[in-house]
Amino acid sequence: QVQLVESGGGLVQAGGSLRLSCATSRHTFNTYTLAWFRQAPGKEREFLAGITWNGGVTTYADSVKGRFAISRDYAKNTVYLQMNSLKPEATAVYYCAASSRIYIVKNQDAYDYWGQGTQVTVSS
Repeated sequence: QVQLVESGGGLVQAGGSLRLSCATSRHTFNTYTLAWFRQAPGKEREFLAGITWNGGVTTYADSVKGRFAISRDYAKNTVYLQMNSLKPEATAVYYCAASSRIYIVKNQDAYDYWGQGTQVTVSS
């Protein structure tokens, strides 16, 4: 069973920064494409950023490009999402997901495993 555990969510003021973490097993970290999604109440789940298993390629949604950054820590088997210049519209539950695909896709159906989510609230 693939385990994905998100952490780092919380309350932040508009314009501030926050870094989310997704801890995985060594096997998962070195095998799967990893990505971040978010979902606000009553809205569809939105792809934010993805990174290939070898860290060679990253992809971002246009809405966060230039403000968010995804990265991998190979010593900790952890993927991060650094979020800068946060806006109130970013308030949502953020999820880490893993896909067996060897390239990054934005469709949530391509992801086989999901974490429990971590809440991010951006105040004005």
